[in-house]
Amino acid sequence: MKKIVYLLIIILAQTSFAQDIERLQEENSVLDTNKFISPDLHHPKVAKVVTTILSRYHYNKTQVNDSLSSIIFDNYLKALDYNRLYFYKSDISLFENFRDNFDNFLLLGRLDVPFEIFNTFKERLNERMKYVAKLLKTEFNYSIDEEFVPDRKEAEWAGNESELDDIWRKRLKSDALNKRLAKEDWEKISSTLLKRYQNYHKIILQYKPEDVFQLFLNSFSSAIDPHSNYFSPIASDNFNIAMSLSLEGIGAQLSSIDDYTTIVHIIPGGPAAKSGKLFENDRIVSVGQGSEGEMIDVVGWRIDDVVQLIRGKKGTVVRLAILKANATYDSPLEHMELVRDKIKLEEQAAKSDIIFVEEEGVNYKLGVIDIPTFYIDFEAKRKNDPDYKSTTKDVHKLIEQLVEEKVDGIILDLRNNGGGALQEAIELTGLFIKDGPVVQVRNSNGSIDVGTDPDGEIVYSGPLAVLTNRYSASASEIFSGAIQDYGRGLIIGEQTFGKGTVQNLIDLNRQLPISKDKMGDLKLTVAKYYRITGSSTQKLGVQPDISYPSPIDSDEFGEAAQPAALSWDQIGSTKFEKYDTLQKYMPELISKHNARIAEDLDFQFLNEDIEEYKESKSKKSYSLNEEVRRIEREERENKKKQREEERQNKSKLKIVEKSEVNTEEEKEDDPLLNETGKILSDFIALKFG
Repeated sequence: MKKIVYLLIIILAQTSFAQDIERLQEENSVLDTNKFISPDLHHPKVAKVVTTILSRYHYNKTQVNDSLSSIIFDNYLKALDYNRLYFYKSDISLFENFRDNFDNFLLLGRLDVPFEIFNTFKERLNERMKYVAKLLKTEFNYSIDEEFVPDRKEAEWAGNESELDDIWRKRLKSDALNKRLAKEDWEKISSTLLKRYQNYHKIILQYKPEDVFQLFLNSFSSAIDPHSNYFSPIASDNFNIAMSLSLEGIGAQLSSIDDYTTIVHIIPGGPAAKSGKLFENDRIVSVGQGSEGEMIDVVGWRIDDVVQLIRGKKGTVVRLAILKANATYDSPLEHMELVRDKIKLEEQAAKSDIIFVEEEGVNYKLGVIDIPTFYIDFEAKRKNDPDYKSTTKDVHKLIEQLVEEKVDGIILDLRNNGGGALQEAIELTGLFIKDGPVVQVRNSNGSIDVGTDPDGEIVYSGPLAVLTNRYSASASEIFSGAIQDYGRGLIIGEQTFGKGTVQNLIDLNRQLPISKDKMGDLKLTVAKYYRITGSSTQKLGVQPDISYPSPIDSDEFGEAAQPAALSWDQIGSTKFEKYDTLQKYMPELISKHNARIAEDLDFQFLNEDIEEYKESKSKKSYSLNEEVRRIEREERENKKKQREEERQNKSKLKIVEKSEVNTEEEKEDDPLLNETGKILSDFIALKFG
């Protein structure tokens, strides 16, 4: 009886809601060529299958209940209106009737309410576009003292049209002021901003049922785990292209964060990596084709549509306007040209250099092996090609070359290495240990598999350091964690990302083989990684033995920053024998390191950059007075110019590249690598001196 009453309440609420939607549909008919979007016939089946798989086979075995429903509800609203710029408080009050019903909608394949919410969003978007067009007909008054708050994700929803109009007026005025300070005239400013929002409007109007369905299912999957995702058939094709690395583009993985298309990973060997101009967390503001093509503003665009603009044929030029990662909302944009290219496996290969370090009057010759990713040519290996490429094979050869060069120690550079093939992380560890376990993998059924060094020889037994940063993830963490646990080398740098989970890709058509429709794919978290000590790398990552200052806090970037990230935990330790107890050397190594960086200009700059970054992150509001904004911008630019001039006066670190001709080249200064060399030199002196 309780269930019948419960369903009756839902039906009555939905009836009222549906009547509102019919009214909105009629009002929208002129502006919206797609009109009211309804789910496709096969979507209920897919929703039920995805719900079953996520609840039964996900590592966490999450219960689909009212508690989860509330999180899904919030995720869905954030996906539609993250910055609270479209919905009214009255809309949210109406939606709140369904906060505890989303679990039942998924279990029953009921999709009308999520689609009705989306259609309300479209109607609100239509209203905003009318206001934008009206507002941009007249130039703003920039002499008024008022403030703009760009981050509204925790703000109150607007109570009425007048309140929302004022929020949008300040938003547009701030956008216009940024362009005015960049010396653009009003005609160009108003045209650019109008196109920005019209383009976004057009994209939303072109949403198809599968786009809305994917948005809703990912609001569900992200409530369970940030790495479990549903891919619609089209999104699945794009994902497979990206994974095959046959994509012709700039070599960067993108995500949509706070209305900006944001760089989340630079693919080694690609145009972005080679340019040295584009980095993680940089934000793409506009995209142009060729050297002369119009720059199209992409703020607020759907990520798939931005990717389509950036993607193109090999050899063609794409232009980007970038808001740098550490820039404030009102900072000037940086412009760059990139030539699209295919990303080849050999361009991601490990490379070696030699650096010379003088420490306390002693000269040290150190090998540096840069490992951008853990790669393997699976196809060539399957065909039994003896020359197939892999991280372990390439590093093995590089070590042999460095040993022939009589280096005093080796640094493995894993900065920005986002992972790759698990087996390569295991086998690479085996180059530095005789034998033993490397990683434990706990499966969703509770069973534990141990990945073990497959051979019984040590390729390199000398002094070793591993350099990491916040972008070192997954397989990088398995390798560096094992090196640390065995006491085989020093881990130096930043705390790593903290991704300690394993995903499988499930073809949903195999789950519904009788269906003629394409169902898409589901990426599902099925296991967790653990170090040989039993400690998970999840959330915690690998803590370095000697830490470098970092602008990135673990609570704002990394696995721990994800709301639904799986928790850190611990299982039993495996049996292994340590090579050394390196902690006994740490007090003196840290003391020498701290004394050096206190006098090092580069580290002083780094600490200043970190303070500036933290200050900019803490800034919540921006003046809309032109004179105030101009002075603030000039102060930042003058400080930046002064800093660059000081840096240019510093001598550069010489690196000898290992190549066929073995020529000496001048390289850009890398203070973190240089300091790592000094720390390793101190370690060599302490242990062997």
